[in-house]
Amino acid sequence: MSAGPLTAYGGVAGIADSGGDSLTEDLNVYYSSGDFAWILTSSALVLLMIPGVGFFYSGLARRKSALSLIYLSLMSVAVVGFQWFFWGYSLAFSHTGSAFIGDLSNFGLIKVLGQPSVGSPKIPDILFCLYQGMFAAITFVPQIHHAPALAIGAAADRGRMLPALVFIFIWSTIVYDPIAYWTWNGHGWSFIMGGLDFAGGTPVHISSGAAALAYSLMLGKRAGYSKAHGLPYRPHNVTHIVLGTVFLWVGWFGFNGGSALAANTRAVMACIVTHIAACVGGFTWCLLDYRLEKKWSTVGFCSGVIAGLVAITPASGYVPPWSAVIFGVVGAVVCNFGTKIKFLLGIDDALDVFAVHAIGGVAGNLMTGLFASDYIAHLDGFSVILGGWVNHNYVQLGYQLADSVAGFSYSFVMTCVILFLMNLVPGLSLRASAEEEELGIDDTQLGEFAYDYVEITRQLSDILPVLTGPGSSGDAQSMKANQAYKSDHPAGSEKNV
Repeated sequence: MSAGPLTAYGGVAGIADSGGDSLTEDLNVYYSSGDFAWILTSSALVLLMIPGVGFFYSGLARRKSALSLIYLSLMSVAVVGFQWFFWGYSLAFSHTGSAFIGDLSNFGLIKVLGQPSVGSPKIPDILFCLYQGMFAAITFVPQIHHAPALAIGAAADRGRMLPALVFIFIWSTIVYDPIAYWTWNGHGWSFIMGGLDFAGGTPVHISSGAAALAYSLMLGKRAGYSKAHGLPYRPHNVTHIVLGTVFLWVGWFGFNGGSALAANTRAVMACIVTHIAACVGGFTWCLLDYRLEKKWSTVGFCSGVIAGLVAITPASGYVPPWSAVIFGVVGAVVCNFGTKIKFLLGIDDALDVFAVHAIGGVAGNLMTGLFASDYIAHLDGFSVILGGWVNHNYVQLGYQLADSVAGFSYSFVMTCVILFLMNLVPGLSLRASAEEEELGIDDTQLGEFAYDYVEITRQLSDILPVLTGPGSSGDAQSMKANQAYKSDHPAGSEKNV
């Protein structure tokens, strides 16, 4: 249990200071070791989510683009990790700044050490920086698949690698950092207004979903895309989807539970409601799909789990357990039906990032305005909120709506502007050529493949022992292997699809 500061920090509040001198004082006496342990663990759990997103979207995509999505997920960690050190943390969580963006008082992590963070006095700047840096990376992963790790999914099958990596750095600076600032920094306009967002409904999910929609729009449709039916491809590897879902489900305990920024009862409650919403979201989506095809879809269950997790994210530290059931049901329903919106808009969002993250994030934000409870927030011993409709604080729904609309609009418009300008720069054209798209992004952009690449012209002798004669050693074994290979690979099946 968090015991609070063992000794009160003596720095100047409201501005960045040196964070203490470790040669003359013990900087650990200001914090609880239990809080340190929990937030360090939560940071690792959020990092685990990033390859989870990669596997999830890789499984949903076609075989010839599978590796590129995993690659972009991991690269988002590297690019955003540097951006966060360089100026991202300072722009989002400096101790001073305007109502919209922070300053560069912590540029290059200068003066980021033992001073209590702007997020919570329970942990120092340096630990808060580590934890929030993982949030910054996971946000981009959904747009470019799913900006940073969340937004990358929009580039599936037709987006070039180099522009995507440049976009990650620019988008994190211009879009994610300001939204994170106004939502979580005490100087931000949404925070001052009274908006409630415990773990990233707007900065993470709405912003990445809006960016993914913009990225899909600016890239254009994939070859062969039908406005009514999309592309006639099924997920190429459902096992990867399940594996990614498991990584995400486990990591979300650090994502939401760690957002309490201390080891306390509020963190436990956040984990409980997160798990309930995921469970309910999973079987709700399954039931919705069963009514159409009379099949119990594994992909549907995994999609519902993610929808439930997205919906509960902004509310996880504010709502009681019974409401998590509603979050799971509503999150799965609106995201399931939201997958049809791309056909109405005529935008090829390859992996439904907009439907799950933007729509699910907005639904979660609005339901936070309904179900936020003052006694849940105060489980940490010091947070005080007026609550939502359950506490008769009806204006809270308006605050949540304003925050959601502002976050979505800013992310969508700025993403379009960034991509439009990038596309004018020689060497940074967003889309692969028609030939590259046909061959596959893995082949043309990476030169590597998620699986062994079997060409049409490949001979069995390339992978199986060559028969040298009826009396040769291993003849029977070779014939048996050849027969087994032919039975598993009928004519024409070698093409990479």
